[in-house]
Amino acid sequence: MLKVDKLKVCYGNIDALKDISFEVKKGEIISLIGANGAGKSTTLRAISGLLRPKSGDIFFENKSIKALPPHEIVRLGLLQSPEGRGIFANLTVLENLEMGAYTRKDSKELIKKDMEHVFALFPRVKERLKQVAGTLSGGEQQMLAMSRALMGKPKLLLLDEPSLGLAPQIVETIFNIIKKINSEGVTILLVEQNAAQALKISHRAYVIETGNVVMTGLGSELLVSPKVREAYLGG
Repeated sequence: MLKVDKLKVCYGNIDALKDISFEVKKGEIISLIGANGAGKSTTLRAISGLLRPKSGDIFFENKSIKALPPHEIVRLGLLQSPEGRGIFANLTVLENLEMGAYTRKDSKELIKKDMEHVFALFPRVKERLKQVAGTLSGGEQQMLAMSRALMGKPKLLLLDEPSLGLAPQIVETIFNIIKKINSEGVTILLVEQNAAQALKISHRAYVIETGNVVMTGLGSELLVSPKVREAYLGG
């Protein structure tokens, strides 16, 4: 579904990504794990069209998307829930959800049906529909960010640090919902500091260090890898 081929991204004279390559197959949960500054979020931003690569290519469903603007990438079915949530803080929860469906051309009935499905996944979002989004708790804002992305009807959902700053109980809820979304047919590319949780739910994972893929394998394999445990799982 997604192929990243020798992707290089720079910030000025700094190489953030150095010929990085990986792939995501339809139906998978794939995790990118690594330390802060390794290049994980940069990778997602490049895939989403928010950063222009210096070289290399990005293919989504066998079509190069590296030169497409973000809104056209969204229309193809590739959506992101960004790090820091990125909600529209001054809009209501309902208005945020409506913005998530902004690029869709299908009927209001289908959009309403998808919104009801989002409410089934995130009952708290339904309870807060008329509330201004900026007044939500951190966990509620994360649920809203994911809900807004789902309203775009993704084929591939990019999740950037969905558990960041959340209480352990909310983290568990978020990861259970990620598994549920995947079981319903949405392919997921996950960037997550909580490497243990990410690897537990991932089919495969890639370890990124200073802009390079240094290790790859099944999530279950990397979870017990001595090198990964020492570097990212606290031994």
